[in-house]
Amino acid sequence: MIWDIVIFLLQAALVFVASTALFDALHWTLHQWENSSIPLLRRLSSWHWVHHKFLGVDMQINPAYARANVWFHILPEFLASMAGTLIFLAIFPWPVIAAVSVVRTVMLAMTLREEGLDYNHMSMDRVGGQQGLLWVDNNYHAMHHVYPHNFFSSFANIFDLIFGTTCQIEGRRFLVTGASGAFGSAMVEKLTELGGIVETAKSGVDFKVGDYEAMRQKLARADVLILSHGAKGASSWDANNVTPSGLTDLFIEVGKSRLAPPEVWGLGSEIELHGDMGMDEYREYAISKRAFALRARDYYRSDALIYRHIVPSSFTSSMGKGAMSATTAVTIALFFIRRGFRYVPVTFTGLAVINYFRFRFFQKAEADVSQPAE
Repeated sequence: MIWDIVIFLLQAALVFVASTALFDALHWTLHQWENSSIPLLRRLSSWHWVHHKFLGVDMQINPAYARANVWFHILPEFLASMAGTLIFLAIFPWPVIAAVSVVRTVMLAMTLREEGLDYNHMSMDRVGGQQGLLWVDNNYHAMHHVYPHNFFSSFANIFDLIFGTTCQIEGRRFLVTGASGAFGSAMVEKLTELGGIVETAKSGVDFKVGDYEAMRQKLARADVLILSHGAKGASSWDANNVTPSGLTDLFIEVGKSRLAPPEVWGLGSEIELHGDMGMDEYREYAISKRAFALRARDYYRSDALIYRHIVPSSFTSSMGKGAMSATTAVTIALFFIRRGFRYVPVTFTGLAVINYFRFRFFQKAEADVSQPAE
């Protein structure tokens, strides 16, 4: 009996999630039709855009569009999801489909009662930086209204994970440090190719250790700060830990009044996991990377920004030969970033995947943040 109930609930959950993903595909299609050469498709797309007038890019509800939002968004979403639900009659017993249909109908009634307002559709003065990877919350869906051509998933994040529509790049403003290095230059090239607006900043010129005020204007223009500068040897502590932390803190301050949170991509390393491996030449580098990883964990957990921690295997750079080229490392990193990953493993060895658990749960402050002796 218990096992039958479990199977019933699992089947119902699968039907609900899968049918919702079918609507997400329709949602994406309506956005693609915006510039269609076929007038009918453009008209259908324009009806959907009423929803974006109801809850605008400023994340404020416009009551004047409440009725139109019901007719052109809420009811089509319900009908599309119901159609997707009924398809599963060919696979699962009818009681499962009936239960999901009842749930959807109750959800529709509640939304209609609130005139289109629900957990994902309400006015917001500030979008939070904590956004789920697998499940859509109000912060995640708010990003769709800020960046309407991405963030299409509406319940379980299936569509965006598959099709890489969880990070706006085209038209977005990126500020890249270390742009003359291997990873930074490859990132600049790729972002430019994808339609990003890229500005660069150079250590020792635009900012120095403990002195970041000259970066304030550049940070004010940026949507995303990419920290790809670094060093090995005596300057490791400053380059890999002090300045990335200082720039991130300033970016949080500069972006605290923005609707969408500032976003930072920090470049870590698999050395966070395996340490210096007894090699003196990497000791300072390992200590500095582990120290910044500890700070990065706090950023990762903060609601004040969206923080992504990129952890690659060694890549070929001026620091030496690596397991992959910098271009490959950037390509893999963007693959995960465009699917919403905030911890980004870029690895051939698998160590970056294992390092996720150390990064999230097992870092020890007393072992990792002590500056190496002079």
